[in-house]
Amino acid sequence: MTKEDCFELGKITKTHGVKGEVILWLDVDFPEDYEEMDSVFLEVRGELVPFFMDSYQLRGNRAIVKFEDCDTFEKAEELLNLQAFLPLEVLPELDGEQFYYHEVIGFQVIDEKLGALGLVQTVYTMQAQDLLVMSYQNKEVLIPVDPEIVLGADKEAQTLQVNLPEGLLDVYLND
Repeated sequence: MTKEDCFELGKITKTHGVKGEVILWLDVDFPEDYEEMDSVFLEVRGELVPFFMDSYQLRGNRAIVKFEDCDTFEKAEELLNLQAFLPLEVLPELDGEQFYYHEVIGFQVIDEKLGALGLVQTVYTMQAQDLLVMSYQNKEVLIPVDPEIVLGADKEAQTLQVNLPEGLLDVYLND
């Protein structure tokens, strides 16, 4: 399994107790969609390694997880800060113009007023605000992911409809 075949589910943030349990922070909109998991891939030294769960207790956007063969505090400590991944095929289907970030990489950005602008290069997931990165006139432009700005995606046409705030592009074009 490669990272290209997966999406990032979250990260192991701390240990829980002394019997090898860890806290898995779920970086997803609907953590309850992942209540039936029995394994995840953890990125260990750049490689995705499958880890099977003995127990999984969901509490909001965090889960208390006990992995097989991880029965001491010391073994749990070795898992701290590891990123957790799941295969793309387990992602729940989205309705209409909703999208997952990985789906819109390479989509043409279409503004309501200005028309076609450029392609989505990547998405930065930040604590305060997620940002789409678009290439426009050989400049990197950051577009806030906000329902009033990013209106939706047409997956068939591979376009992303936006309503950019007035002056946003000027900020990047005026050096």
